[in-house]
Amino acid sequence: MSFRLSQRDKDIIGFINQFRAVDRDSLVELFFKQLKSPVNACNSVMVRLYRLGLIERTQQYSPTVYLPVDAKIKKNSQKILHFLSILDIYKQMCTYSAPKQVIVEDKPTGRKGGIEPDLFCIFKGSPFWIEIQRNQYSEQKMQAKVTLYEEFFFSDEWNDLHWQPEGRSPIFPSVILITPVRYAVSSEHIRIVQVASIHELMEKYKSSTKQHREAKPITQSSSGGIRINLT
Repeated sequence: MSFRLSQRDKDIIGFINQFRAVDRDSLVELFFKQLKSPVNACNSVMVRLYRLGLIERTQQYSPTVYLPVDAKIKKNSQKILHFLSILDIYKQMCTYSAPKQVIVEDKPTGRKGGIEPDLFCIFKGSPFWIEIQRNQYSEQKMQAKVTLYEEFFFSDEWNDLHWQPEGRSPIFPSVILITPVRYAVSSEHIRIVQVASIHELMEKYKSSTKQHREAKPITQSSSGGIRINLT
């Protein structure tokens, strides 16, 4: 059977492959909101792509969640909620500025036992590794996670990551912990920011900018030129 895909079809399939699990309402928000009947339009497109065998879906959730054809997660897996949490953070960022160089479940060390942030992106000009903590962990476990980031920092392997700016000094990303719980973790070498949401992150630095309107963007030379300048 021959069929022709629109650019939007291709973008939707690519987006689902990238984020691993995408709910119907998120697709409406990201791809159809400009239409007169966005929900109906989205439903029509997704049914067509599903019947063509280009995407999978699970109706264990409401609204329906769509998965890649080669998804290696069960349709009732808790892992789906994990991917939807990552998607929610991405959508929060999009309300301020579309993030670039997005990598879901980044593995920058390329090996087991290294850092595995839930999301990497360049947001408002600054690189971030984002850890989304849906469950509460011990202080020791969270500090161990920070220690892994410090070990990667001292390895200097991050200097050669593909997204590093050409012709400029490499930048070690800030680590954002998305958590409703505040942990007593710290680092003298990398920037750790704990917030409950991207909205809180933006408010935090919006307030900081108002208080330090005359100051330069936040930098930390020991971290390879990290900056958070989200205005």
